[in-house]
Amino acid sequence: MVGCANRHDGAACALERGPGEGGPLLARGAHGAGLGLSRFVTRIRRSRGEPAGAGDNGSIGKCRTDDLRATAQDATISGDDELTVMVTFKNIGHNCTMSGFAGVDLQTAKGPLSAERLGAPADPFVLKSDKSVSFGVTYPNGATGDYGVKVTGLRVTPPGETRTITLSWPGTPTVPVVDGAGSPINVGPMGGAGQGG
Repeated sequence: MVGCANRHDGAACALERGPGEGGPLLARGAHGAGLGLSRFVTRIRRSRGEPAGAGDNGSIGKCRTDDLRATAQDATISGDDELTVMVTFKNIGHNCTMSGFAGVDLQTAKGPLSAERLGAPADPFVLKSDKSVSFGVTYPNGATGDYGVKVTGLRVTPPGETRTITLSWPGTPTVPVVDGAGSPINVGPMGGAGQGG
């Protein structure tokens, strides 16, 4: 058994190993109720008014759609063959983790058009509260008339989430018609907001 400081509410506690020598540390309160160490720490933080995800990265949960505010803006550099839309997630909740790619679907007059991933996925990182991260959506230039399909909206899904956010499309009114396999729309990894990702 390992001693620990009294909880701030005055109830004595102790840390002890679970079944077997290599078992997880358990927090045991005044009434003998055992808690996993992570749950115990979470309770202490909540009772102090701290976010449950405070502390080292291992205790921070992934970024949820409800805790992110998304915006999209045209970010094309003049003279480039490819056009770019930059999508930004702002964290309006507690610190959270993010990695990989966001899901991107263009809503068009002929149905949804999914973006293909471009480049290596982003390594896990912490997106702090009130901070933002961006990524790029690129597509070819010159899609007009019979060679293009009208875009009516943009749907983005944060990495690892299933709930989407619908945004206005700030790019050109049309994108190229797809002939054969593949998609003319590419999405770069989280944190890669420049041309090509």
